[in-house]
Amino acid sequence: MGAAYYRAETESGDHIEDPSEDALFMLIDDLNSSDNTFVVIQPDEDDPVWFTSVAVLDEGGYEVVRRDTTRREHDVVTETSIDRIARDLRIWLAARSISAR
Repeated sequence: MGAAYYRAETESGDHIEDPSEDALFMLIDDLNSSDNTFVVIQPDEDDPVWFTSVAVLDEGGYEVVRRDTTRREHDVVTETSIDRIARDLRIWLAARSISAR
């Protein structure tokens, strides 16, 4: 098996190499407001040029941040549907995978 393209890691230390949409759903679903408040997904390399994160909001829902310095993208949205977050992140991550080849 080749090297991981990107890695998802939660505040509690759970991590998955090249997570599927289902794996992203599970990581986000496991977030809570006390000791596992966020997950970060970024390339498995030094000084990554992009990242995305999902964090639990105190008032409910999630804040999703997507940043890609090579494309000058910086997007912050709030969302309540874990399904939608996982699906949107897979699409966003796939665009990074295609452009890296």
